Amino acid sequence: MTREVIVLSEAETEILQALDWYNERSVLAARAFVHELNGVLVRVARAPEIWPRVFRDARRMVFPHFPFTLVYRNYGDTIEIIAVAHQRRLPLYWKNR
Repeated sequence: MTREVIVLSEAETEILQALDWYNERSVLAARAFVHELNGVLVRVARAPEIWPRVFRDARRMVFPHFPFTLVYRNYGDTIEIIAVAHQRRLPLYWKNR
């Protein structure tokens, strides 16, 4: 099943901020971050129900190599990305999105 992935503007901002941070330090690290983000998105889109619920209907997938968590909602044929949360931020800061 092909699912549409919608990224909330707040999550997009978080992605861009992380990318800027990595890019300032290493172009290779920035590329690796984008590669890992894409892989996480593909895995979530393929099997959104296998990742644990974190708050109400929101689920999360922890990045394998970067200190980020993808938070999303599954609406059947649509995946809504709520946050790309750095793991040192306050937990559930995104819950009102």
